[in-house]
Amino acid sequence: MATTKKAAKAAEKETTKAVKAAEKVKAAEKEVVKAVKAAEEKVVAKKAPAKKAAPKKTAPKKPAKVETKVNFFVEFGGVQVPVEEVVNNIKASIGKDAAEIAVYLKPEESKAYYVADGEAGDIDVFFC
Repeated sequence: MATTKKAAKAAEKETTKAVKAAEKVKAAEKEVVKAVKAAEEKVVAKKAPAKKAAPKKTAPKKPAKVETKVNFFVEFGGVQVPVEEVVNNIKASIGKDAAEIAVYLKPEESKAYYVADGEAGDIDVFFC
């Protein structure tokens, strides 16, 4: 019987050791699970792209207006008269700049008929 008690005590000690070892393993497993979760959170945090500000919408660039210089002449009877000169003479005859000028040039009569801002008139154009 003494040997059975010793064997029972030894078995109880082994069981206690095994239980303690199992508890240590469970505690270690919990630590590993916590570490894995923390690592997963870091990975998710790194993978989640930061919200980027929407690019500012800008109006499409309009091409710069190119001002075309036009040299326009009317020739009659071998004489050239620049159209710019005719327009400047019309402006001088009405005494002010006009927002809109319509011109009808009749070289055979040496006349330019115009309507400037609703005001009609005519001027002589000299082809000489």
